[in-house]
This record gives sequence, C-alpha cells and structure tokens, in this order.
Amino acid sequence: MMSGLDQEIALHCSSMMNSNIPSPTSENNATNVAASSNKPPPSCHVSRYESQKRRDWNTFGQYLKNHKPPLQLSRCSGAHILEFLRYLDQFGKTKVHCPSCPFFGHPQPPAPCPCPLRQAWGSLDALVGRLRAAFEGNGGTPELNPFGARAVRLYLREVRDTQARARGIAYDKKKRKNNKGINNMMNH
Repeated sequence: MMSGLDQEIALHCSSMMNSNIPSPTSENNATNVAASSNKPPPSCHVSRYESQKRRDWNTFGQYLKNHKPPLQLSRCSGAHILEFLRYLDQFGKTKVHCPSCPFFGHPQPPAPCPCPLRQAWGSLDALVGRLRAAFEGNGGTPELNPFGARAVRLYLREVRDTQARARGIAYDKKKRKNNKGINNMMNH
C-alpha cells in the first residue's frame, strides 16, 4: 500500500496532471473541487513550464514535510536533494540494464529482462533545473541553492553515464572552442 506522498509522486511522475485539480493532500478536498469548478478560468495563461515547476516545487515541499524527521527548506543540502532524486527513482519508466544483464549495452534488446525501471537522466536533469529555478523564484539565493550543489551535478553526470553505458548510447562531450584560430587571425 502506497502512502499519500507515494501516490502523489507516482501520479506526478507518470503523467502531466491538470493544474486545476487540487492535490490529493490538500485539506478539505471536496470544498476545493467545488470552489475550483465555480471559478472562471484565470485571465493570464500559465505556461506548461511554470505549471510543471510549481507542481515539482509542491512535490518537493511535500517530501520535506513527510521526511523523517521533517526538514526545513533552509536546512536542506545537496545530500537531501540526492535522497529525493533516489526516492523518485522508484517511479521511473526507463529500463536500465544491470552490468550482469545479457542486454547490457544494447540499445534495442530483443527480449524482456528483469532489470529495474528508473527515472531517465533527461527527466532528472529537467526536474533539477525546474527546482533550481523554483528555489530562486521563491526567495532563495543562488549561492545557497541546494539544487545547484556540486554533489547534485556529479550525481546527474553519473546517472547519465551509467544509463548511456547500460543502453549502449554514447553522449558526445561538448567541444570547447579553440581560441588559437582567433588569436592567430588577430596577430596577422
């Protein structure tokens, strides 16, 4: 049996929810549904990104509240963000082959295997980006943003590389521009 938070995160991770539907954890849910159905649509349209960012922020806030012991955002570190990302992994839909799997490194495996489903690297990267922006949009300073911590960047890089190896996909490193050519042109 999943807890309320697990159900909320499973719904959040599996599909885009209608932003007019109140969260299952809100108090007085029947009142909220009735009130939201009587309201005229908002005059300004909220972008899909902003809506997703707000949902992600609310989900993270719920995670902090349900954490044992409960965490305050001001005391949150990169380690807590990693814990949250690992928690979300259980709701993933991307097959990531284990090194012992016969299909390890094959982009198109010919048969099913028992390897776990995980959050895709791209989804985690986008989530961290939205939460990083939400943190600063809610009054946090960039210097204290736990979503920008070095440990989080390293974790995302490791997830990307691990998933790439498991699925047989190569990510090309970004090439740095060579300034020699420009300097040579200026000197002549």
